[in-house]
Amino acid sequence: MDTRSPEAATNPPMATTAMASTSAVGEVSGVVPEAGGPEIAFFDVETSVPQRAGQGHALLEFGAILVCPRRLVEVASYATLVRPADLGVVSAMSVRCNGITRDAVAGAPYFREVADAVHTVLHGRVWAGHNIVRFDSARIREAFAEIGRPPPQPKGMIDTLPLLTQRFGRRAGDMKMASLASYFGLGKQRHRSLDDVRMNLEVLKYCATVLFLEASLPEVLTVENLVGGAITRSQVNGAASPEVPKPEAKSSPDSSKRQRTVSRVSNAIQAGDNQQSIDPAANNEPVELISNMEEMKLDASTQMYANSSAFSGFLMPDDVSTEFIKIYVPSSNQFAQRTYIHHKDSLLQLCCTSSQVQFGVSTKFLDNAGRPKLNIVVDIPDNIREVLEFCDGIAQRSSQESGSTSEWIPMVKKYGYVNRPVVRLQ
Repeated sequence: MDTRSPEAATNPPMATTAMASTSAVGEVSGVVPEAGGPEIAFFDVETSVPQRAGQGHALLEFGAILVCPRRLVEVASYATLVRPADLGVVSAMSVRCNGITRDAVAGAPYFREVADAVHTVLHGRVWAGHNIVRFDSARIREAFAEIGRPPPQPKGMIDTLPLLTQRFGRRAGDMKMASLASYFGLGKQRHRSLDDVRMNLEVLKYCATVLFLEASLPEVLTVENLVGGAITRSQVNGAASPEVPKPEAKSSPDSSKRQRTVSRVSNAIQAGDNQQSIDPAANNEPVELISNMEEMKLDASTQMYANSSAFSGFLMPDDVSTEFIKIYVPSSNQFAQRTYIHHKDSLLQLCCTSSQVQFGVSTKFLDNAGRPKLNIVVDIPDNIREVLEFCDGIAQRSSQESGSTSEWIPMVKKYGYVNRPVVRLQ
């Protein structure tokens, strides 16, 4: 019996892989074409949540749909639970995140038993998914490495998280899948692989439709009304808008006497393999803002008075005791969860003098409208590093306990050639 749609049945036959719907290979819907086909593979993985430093993510579920790139319809799907080598990694926190229990994966196949099917679905195709570059594809590579097999290779990759953030703007808050689904009224994200990839495809269709309509009637359906009247990238790379004049350079008579503590980064600071230099010259980006900024330094000898309006409410790092630092997470935000750090029941605000600031513009860091951002990196002393790392640690634990599975990006980074750690201002 031909289970294809009437339209699909009229198309020329293609090489396919028969995979029975058993627990040994997972659940298959439709006929999965051989690897290397023209279909786009939307996929998602669910993993355990690491409980300690150095512990990795154990793969618990893989789900994918193959989508016709011309019609954007699902032609086949594949999903399977995966039994981890150690069932103990399925913690209560993991269950809260995705609902996958130890009992659910206890009878599931090990990854080596489903590796062939996963390879067939992914290899040689265009991969698509939400945050797949930083998370899902990395978990796939790790899973294949653990069984000593080469991983599948993509023909291309579409990560809808940065794509939609750049093209659609942050209209849906943090642009996570749950926020996007809520924005478009698509229901609640279940955090199960197959459900999530199907929701991902629907979100992509909705975003594309909105952008298409806005492009059709730009005078009526203007995106500026939704993203706060931001200028376009063409205005950044070309002539500035008449309403936004370029700032005039101003310098004080004694500016040459100031110690040089603010400078452009020169092909030096990088944040791991996934970030580029923030040197503006390397990216041929406009630097009008930078060229008109005065070099400045907050002198360490400046007296700070408790009743001074300039520093009221701010603490020096040495005045902060970590035992009084608490985290506060309000539940009123509809989309993005914002975390507040308190010290003795007041919002923790730090003041640090004599800090070296380096800055530049890079296309690696974009704002909500897709424009290159001014990127600022601050060299910090040990006393403020200790406070920031403590705050970062309790914020990370709070995020994990709330059910988040997003990769945590630490606030403070240390670079081998720098004597002191640095913090990147967001």
